[in-house]
Amino acid sequence: MPDQTPVQDPLLQAETVLGMPGMAASILAAIDGQPDLRTARSNAARVLNDAKTHANAALEARFLTAPLDALPQIRAQSQLTDALVCAAFDVVRRLHPLPNPTASDRIAVLAVGGYGRAEMAPFSDVDLLLLFPHKIAPWAESLVESLLYILWDLKLKVGHSSRTVKDCIRLGREDITIRTALLEHRFVTGDPGLAADLDARLWSDLFLSTGRDFITAKLAERSERHRRQGGQRYVLEPNVKEAKGGLRDLQTLYWIGKYLHRVSSSQGLVGAGLLTAEEYGLFSRAENFLWAARCHMHYITHRATDQLTFDLQVEVAERMGYKDTEGRRAVEHFMQDYFRHATRVGELTRIFLTELEARHVKPEPRLAGFFSRRRVRPGYTLNQGRLDAADPVKFLATPLNLLSVFEEALRSGYLLHPNVMRLIASNLHLIDDHVRNDPEAVRVFQDLLLRHGNPERALRRMNELGVLSAFIPEFENIVAMMQFNVYHHYTVDEHIIQCVPILAQSERGELVEALPVATGILKTGVNRKVIYLALL
Repeated sequence: MPDQTPVQDPLLQAETVLGMPGMAASILAAIDGQPDLRTARSNAARVLNDAKTHANAALEARFLTAPLDALPQIRAQSQLTDALVCAAFDVVRRLHPLPNPTASDRIAVLAVGGYGRAEMAPFSDVDLLLLFPHKIAPWAESLVESLLYILWDLKLKVGHSSRTVKDCIRLGREDITIRTALLEHRFVTGDPGLAADLDARLWSDLFLSTGRDFITAKLAERSERHRRQGGQRYVLEPNVKEAKGGLRDLQTLYWIGKYLHRVSSSQGLVGAGLLTAEEYGLFSRAENFLWAARCHMHYITHRATDQLTFDLQVEVAERMGYKDTEGRRAVEHFMQDYFRHATRVGELTRIFLTELEARHVKPEPRLAGFFSRRRVRPGYTLNQGRLDAADPVKFLATPLNLLSVFEEALRSGYLLHPNVMRLIASNLHLIDDHVRNDPEAVRVFQDLLLRHGNPERALRRMNELGVLSAFIPEFENIVAMMQFNVYHHYTVDEHIIQCVPILAQSERGELVEALPVATGILKTGVNRKVIYLALL
């Protein structure tokens, strides 16, 4: 029996979403009997723009009452945009009637990119795919033109493409950016059957057999993006979207999970075995914080803004509820939280992408060259060319292993496997006062600093996984701490860690010209142990 559920008029649906009673009737009255197409379009756009202004003001007011609750906000912004697009499409269908449409005259309007994910900041781009079954007919061209004019009159920053299903498959094979945008396609309005055809063809003809290529391209893209952003997580004015530890890193995890396992949301990464429930909690909290900052930046500047400049840092901190405390400004507390989240994103992406690299890209990643490879000690094993715990239960039975694994990685020249990184991060409580006061633990830590050359990489991983703060509780207060001025380029913990390789280079006599006094002092035979420990 056919579905008897009445289909609600698109304009009435938009009226409900936008919270503007009478909008549908106003639009119909505005376009009825107009002498020309341009006037009708302009009249419809004027009514829709009033509704958009009202709805956006309500969204901002709601956000100010819950300034840290970003995920509902970006979904609501996407729903608002859907309503505008659907209403505009219904208007142009009325303005461009087709008496006897055929299957070749079908049109589907799809959201792609961030809009396709239903994640939008207040001034995000509206990326649309206008989908046709065959070559675009003159009637369809006129309809699309009118649709775009209305959306432009609404001051939406529209990115658009008009393609057939065959075009999408061909261009997706040729261009990884287009393929990524198509990965996030979402039907908005028009012919749902045509959108379903595209979805089926994308998975069967494009995504299914190209997983390894996609991973390789995304990892290369990530490396290049980090390089353009300065290669550091701790910069004075970070880009919340593109910087290391920013939103794009989280989105990369989702893209890869969706491509390989067809997950429908970031939460699906847990079901796919790519993140643990605890790691997804870190993912979600970081995502929410970064989106909150980004939304506030858009509202403050009234435009799409992703660079968290000094001026914006102060205003965003205030809007997000941070307060001055004795000795520290609100903005410093805010930026410390920002860098803590960026560090956690780095930890998540490293574990996630390191595992993918080990499986799909680099068969035996190592710190040192082939001839310096060493056999690993008992209790450890090599897993996909990376250092892992041979038996997790036995590994955790000796809490000292949470320190010694880093020393073993330096000694043997192997990078840590994601399995052991996860094991460490979820069992930091084992590093208690007994471990901190254990002479053997102190010896292991000193060996890590003094016996294997440059310990910078090991210290940074220990910091990112929380081991440094667990072993040296005083270190916790300076993790991600920044000082709000132009003189300090890095957070306090990162500054200290970057000093370690400078000390090591000075010891080796590599910085005689740059640091002659320090090099001379080190040559006199001072106590290395005291200097390295004092540096921390």
